[in-house]
Amino acid sequence: VQLQASGGGLVQAGGSLRLSCAASGRTFSNYAVGWFRQAPGEDREFVAAISGSGGITSYADSVKGRFTISRDNAKTTVYLLMNSLKPADTAVYYCALSSSALSAAWSDYDYWGQGTQVTVSS
Repeated sequence: VQLQASGGGLVQAGGSLRLSCAASGRTFSNYAVGWFRQAPGEDREFVAAISGSGGITSYADSVKGRFTISRDNAKTTVYLLMNSLKPADTAVYYCALSSSALSAAWSDYDYWGQGTQVTVSS
């Protein structure tokens, strides 16, 4: 499985970005997909996840109400819409696939993309 994350960039606080994670190589709908982020000097942090069918989602408390995860299985792509961005959201964002149930634990994810940088200026 190969994952390609894109859509990061530099945005002012209060702005929005939409990240995309395009997958290839396996039956995409069999996998839950998660977004994680890692800021310099910090541990990898769960952001959001979505079930294979897209019917179940989960969010970290820090992004709940601001971020929305969705997926288009026909396009084998998962999206993360990020609104009301804050400087604390600055990090490299990674998408990952899990053959397990929806999880916030990075160790449950089998395949990882290369990451896309999100920088939020104050």
